[in-house]
Amino acid sequence: MAISNNLIFLLISFLSFSFLSISISGEDEQKGPFVGVNIGTDVENMPSTSDIVSFLQLQKITHIRLYDANPDILKSLSGTKIRVTISVPNNQLIAIGSSNTTAASWIQRNVVAYYPQTLITGISVGDEVLTTVSSSAPLLLPAMESLYNALVSSNLHQLIKVSTPHAASIILDPFPPSQAFFNQTLVDVLLPILQFLEKTESPLMMNLYPYYVFMQNKGVVPLDNALFKPVTPNKEMVDPNTLLHYTNVLDAMIDSAYFSMKNLNVTDVVVLVTETGWPSKGDSKEPYATKDNADTYNSNLIKHVFDRSGTPLHPEATSSVFIYELFNEDLRSPPVSEANWGLFYGNMSAVYLLHVSGIGTFLANDTTNQTYCIAMDGFDSKTLQAALDWACGPGRANCSEIQPGESCYKPNNVKNHASYAFDSYYQKEGKSLGSCDFKGVAMITTTDPSHGSCEFPGSKNISNKTKEVVNATQSSSAGENLRFKTLNSIEINTVNNVLHIFLTCLPALLLVLL
Repeated sequence: MAISNNLIFLLISFLSFSFLSISISGEDEQKGPFVGVNIGTDVENMPSTSDIVSFLQLQKITHIRLYDANPDILKSLSGTKIRVTISVPNNQLIAIGSSNTTAASWIQRNVVAYYPQTLITGISVGDEVLTTVSSSAPLLLPAMESLYNALVSSNLHQLIKVSTPHAASIILDPFPPSQAFFNQTLVDVLLPILQFLEKTESPLMMNLYPYYVFMQNKGVVPLDNALFKPVTPNKEMVDPNTLLHYTNVLDAMIDSAYFSMKNLNVTDVVVLVTETGWPSKGDSKEPYATKDNADTYNSNLIKHVFDRSGTPLHPEATSSVFIYELFNEDLRSPPVSEANWGLFYGNMSAVYLLHVSGIGTFLANDTTNQTYCIAMDGFDSKTLQAALDWACGPGRANCSEIQPGESCYKPNNVKNHASYAFDSYYQKEGKSLGSCDFKGVAMITTTDPSHGSCEFPGSKNISNKTKEVVNATQSSSAGENLRFKTLNSIEINTVNNVLHIFLTCLPALLLVLL
């Protein structure tokens, strides 16, 4: 009889431990902030949807946001662990906001048809509606409510959050954050939306761009603060009312949203940054749109999110972000910067190589140690030509790509050709000490000097690595359910089935044991 009691105790303990293990597993997958990417489609040679999904897996990108509900992409995401936020375009708002039937049909067609094989976790309804298509503003909340009710009918409302992205301009006087408030002309529409978000435990979606804050306030906002660069205490931005210290612009923008909500007595809604980024190229009026600045901003942004340090007002709550954007949308109309927000070109080569070492497996093009050798400014053509001749001659650099008609021949000048030859030699020598000197006319840089169809040798090395076929999908390190960690419906059903079988068999098992 003692043996039987011990066995029963062990069985119950095993059952309890198994259930706890499954619960913890479900929680781990939903824990912590994430960094995702937006995927725009104004790309001349847009990759196929299957290629895009393979590329996302290769780059360890686990969260994406679409500007529609592209059925091909949703189908291609099936069976992956990539979380996707889909969108209702502005031109569909009137139909959905005017008809519960249309909203229910939209959910059936774009969510139920794919879930849970495709992990849809959010719906962004419209885009900056209050500031760009104000005529549709009265239908924004009805559209959100109708979509939410349709999710309730499908028992998906706890797993898929409904919200709408806002432009930063809905907040007036954003600094100091403690004095920020929503534009009073929008409050009649905005307050009910915030109350809906609070009731449904959904985030406030905000498109926040420190780049534009810096450009509009040059001389007031330091570039280092906009780029998340480390700043000395005397360069920190201090809120005189709260005495909170801000080292970067994005945190201040996020906190201005929290203070603005607090002014309307909304205190239980988290901020989700649906768009942020920095352009890598601009026209003459945008001199700060450079690859170096874009690399610095996005690399530091990613580190900042994964540091989980929150904001000065809410250190306990780090906002998740979606970087704008995955690909350069080269079909965008001027200014030049509009077509140059991407991390990658349409051919899936990197625009610049992010520096995100030490923060996990996010983005396979992590190249903190990736360096290139280029010609320095300020040297005359004769001096550079002598160094170029040595690199392509005795140095045995591969200079075939800078011959007439080849991809790196243009621009046809000594400095460009010398840079290519220097990098070829530098990479061939394994970036060894002294291999980037050429009698003092060369320098090492972390910025990829590739341009157009010309790919420098150092960049080719990285491209070859990232083009390797990777079949394994990367599990998500963070989820969208920002407050509550719950098991998904599949896990719950699995647990219920196991419990049912076990409890059904338990009497017979006990009779045998006794």
